[in-house]
Amino acid sequence: MAISVSNNSYTEESQTSLLEGTVAGVVDYKGNPVLRANSGGWRSASFMIGVEVAERFSYFGISCNLITYLTEQLGQSTATAAENVNAWSGTAQLLPLLGASIADSFLGRYRTIVIATLIYILGLGLLTLSVVLPSIAHCVDTNNSMSRCSKLIVILFFFSLDLVAVAQGGHKPCIQAFGADQFDAEDPKERNAKSSFFNWWFLGVCGSAAVTVLALSYIQDNLSWGLGFGIPCILMIIALAIFLLGTRTYRYCIKRDETSPFVRIGGVFVAAVRNCHTTSSTIAIEEEACGMSHHSSEQFKFLNKALLSPNHHKKEGEVYTISQIEEAKAVLRLFPIWATSLVYAIVYAQASTFFTKQGATLDRTLFPGFKIPAASLQFFIGLAIVLFIPVYDRIFVPIARAFTTKPSGITMLQRVGIGMLLSAACMVVAALVEIKRLNTAKELGLVDRPNVTIPMSVWWLVPQYVLSGIADVFTLVGLQEFFYDQVPSELRSVGIALFQSILGLGSLLSSLLVSVIEEATGGYGRDSWFSNNLNRAHLDYFYWLLAGLSVVAFAAYLYFAKSYIYKRPSTM
Repeated sequence: MAISVSNNSYTEESQTSLLEGTVAGVVDYKGNPVLRANSGGWRSASFMIGVEVAERFSYFGISCNLITYLTEQLGQSTATAAENVNAWSGTAQLLPLLGASIADSFLGRYRTIVIATLIYILGLGLLTLSVVLPSIAHCVDTNNSMSRCSKLIVILFFFSLDLVAVAQGGHKPCIQAFGADQFDAEDPKERNAKSSFFNWWFLGVCGSAAVTVLALSYIQDNLSWGLGFGIPCILMIIALAIFLLGTRTYRYCIKRDETSPFVRIGGVFVAAVRNCHTTSSTIAIEEEACGMSHHSSEQFKFLNKALLSPNHHKKEGEVYTISQIEEAKAVLRLFPIWATSLVYAIVYAQASTFFTKQGATLDRTLFPGFKIPAASLQFFIGLAIVLFIPVYDRIFVPIARAFTTKPSGITMLQRVGIGMLLSAACMVVAALVEIKRLNTAKELGLVDRPNVTIPMSVWWLVPQYVLSGIADVFTLVGLQEFFYDQVPSELRSVGIALFQSILGLGSLLSSLLVSVIEEATGGYGRDSWFSNNLNRAHLDYFYWLLAGLSVVAFAAYLYFAKSYIYKRPSTM
């Protein structure tokens, strides 16, 4: 929800604080000034965390075991299923850019969350319907093909997945940004609470994911896919009710009557390109006249050319201010960090695809007569996160703070970099475990018997899952806070969406990489790296490739992170 006011009234509110104890720049659901004592803070943010826990339960309830459904129920090959999972996940993570843009420019975060949740419920309902219809039972014949599968049911299944992706595109960036909006950046106590909010938010999300992969993967593998998809639908209905209950306590950002930030920032780039042939001396004179030499950052100085209008005559709407140019620089400054984080996202995508297929070949017996689902091993990612976040927040940060004197212990970019190194280590461990698995299959003559369980404990895979989870605590939480904090205040939903787009594009790149490698290493009677018979595949080669790419990406990231200039603290 965004409340429109004039620039004058907004300025007066921020300068004089209409009532003692009110929070500048925000209003309640009726458009009135809000008191800090009875609005926002953890009181309101707790609703957001609860809703996000339900949403993540629903999302991971689909994604964690989707590759199993596609291969075993719809008869797709391992490579094709992995490509489809990555493509769907990537699309779902990229759509937040669109959802955030709509929220920040038109609907506001509150309304976008409500609409997205309703679409979520519809998508999950149709998905459940698509797997419980009687004809789905005849979807796979004895040759594991799709020849007798009802096309209508399959179309409904993928259409439902697309609806869930669209819903997540509106829900994901707005709920987190709206939660962070409940803390006043001008109040020292609430500012510190906001920093912890991102940690505890991630803990709630990953705790939900851990429970999901244990409970729903077992239900889907052993009881019913319909029940496995139906439970998330019911949970999202409950989540919507919880979110609406908190409406009266929320703080809603005021939407000022001015040009859309997208138009404004885009205009700066257009004006700078338009004036690209302007001499440096002319720009220097204009910078001095505007006092820009004292306020402007040295990076991306070519954008300072937006100070000039065509023919250097100032005309209304054609000249941009120093603050608007700095706003555009802040957005452009994010791009190298965004780009160098993509390899991390490619590695991140493997946990729900090839890690799961690895686990399916190993001995998963927990006790006689009971086998754990291969997808349930993703629980250890969530468990590692849930256990490590309190350690990070309560032990690591205070110790680091004593050495660095920084309130957060280490900077956001240092945090991200540590996670990137751990991600590379995760791939090295995964490659070594896969070599061990392949050697065991060869030693026991099981290479050409893919349906026989390899007598090697599935617990060999736990270290790579744990490393992946600890890496997420550093990199994913760091990126979330970074992209929320470093964008202009009006674009914070877009900032969260930019973070999500890293994971989205990473999934799509993973899908493309798998497709290219499958084409290059398969065919002509050869077994590709991703052969349906994993005993003849070479996932170890793929993991080594990702480890190498991770090291290269980290080197590039380190170069750009060292030169990054953080923006000045601002209000909500």
